[in-house]
Amino acid sequence: MSEKELLQEEKTTRESIKAEKKAKQKDESKTPRWVRVRMLPIWLRILLFILLLAGSLALGAIVGFAGIGDGKVADVFKAETWQHIIDIVTKNK
Repeated sequence: MSEKELLQEEKTTRESIKAEKKAKQKDESKTPRWVRVRMLPIWLRILLFILLLAGSLALGAIVGFAGIGDGKVADVFKAETWQHIIDIVTKNK
């Protein structure tokens, strides 16, 4: 074989290898990947977190004031109760 024929054959081989690589890449890109589907959007998760946090704070105040202490459940949400607690805490300093 002459040099021209060898170069021609080498060129054809390189082109076929490149074509095979491109075909592989296309096949790999078409394969379905695992996609995470969120049942709840992030904004709803944040809202639920805030609501659960507020609910747990209110429930903790109710248990602490009415369950453990001698107060009434409805008194937990009155401003006078919290002002009295603040006064107790700040006067002892």
